Amino acid sequence: MVAWLAKRWVVAALFMACGFTALLPAIALSTPLFATLIFLHLPVYMFHQVEEHSGDRFRHFANAQMFHGLEVLRPVDVLVVNLPVVWGVNLFAFYAALLSAPGAALVAPYLLIVNALLHAVTTVRLRCYNPGLVTALLLFLPLGVATLLVAFRVPGITIADHLIGLAAAVAIHVAIMAQSGWRYRHASGALK
Repeated sequence: MVAWLAKRWVVAALFMACGFTALLPAIALSTPLFATLIFLHLPVYMFHQVEEHSGDRFRHFANAQMFHGLEVLRPVDVLVVNLPVVWGVNLFAFYAALLSAPGAALVAPYLLIVNALLHAVTTVRLRCYNPGLVTALLLFLPLGVATLLVAFRVPGITIADHLIGLAAAVAIHVAIMAQSGWRYRHASGALK
């Protein structure tokens, strides 16, 4: 099942991103600006995933460049991070924005910004393009910043909500990196 899904999820993400984008005018007409921007996070993230994961590019890049040729990042890891975690967080954020908990929705823009910054840091550190960099810089940063600017005008959203959203986004990325680091230590230890 994992192999079947691993070969198809990126194409499905592209079609879903186009479908969600086609719904954007209806969402914009029926929801406040903040909820509309939060809704937009899901298709934008899917477009990013197409750049990042087409042809299994990010997994191959990470294993070759960051894990020194060890098979640390597996197809199942990519699926778990991108489908239930990323899509789940963005779906949660949209419903939070709709259901009178806009502060909880802030995890979505902070997730975009943290991810974009990690792509930029990786590029500078390794001095090469990494899959997902272009959409992270051209889509994630503008949408994330725009959403946060609008959030400052949403009644009920506090500075504490911003700090919690940022902390949650950082925690998600730290958990992903910690799991990869754990697998790398075990894989490199097995070679000794």
